[in-house]
Amino acid sequence: QVQLVESGGGLVQAGGSLRLSCAASGRTVSSYAVGWFRQAPGKERELVAAVTQTGSIAYHAVSVQGRFAISRDNAKNTVYLQMDSLKPEDTAVYYCTADPQWGGRTAGEYEYWGQGTQVTVST
Repeated sequence: QVQLVESGGGLVQAGGSLRLSCAASGRTVSSYAVGWFRQAPGKERELVAAVTQTGSIAYHAVSVQGRFAISRDNAKNTVYLQMDSLKPEDTAVYYCTADPQWGGRTAGEYEYWGQGTQVTVST
């Protein structure tokens, strides 16, 4: 069993930056596929960024390419999402996720989830 706890969300002005952290416990997730999804009110949960098993392949949604970056610190069993040049449309609850298999681009392909952290970007 893996527990994931997100932190780092908050209110930020457009153009600002935030770094989200996802602390994993219970098991080491260094060999898991990990990712970040976000969900805005009335919308489906969408993939923001993910890293495959071993971290050899990273994916970032087109909407955040050049602005967001996923990374992981295996020694700390932690996953990060650095968010720069934030826009109001980035406002959502951000969820950390992990899967011991292959991961993917849809929420249903991930087994473990955090509770989410709210990111609000004001104009």
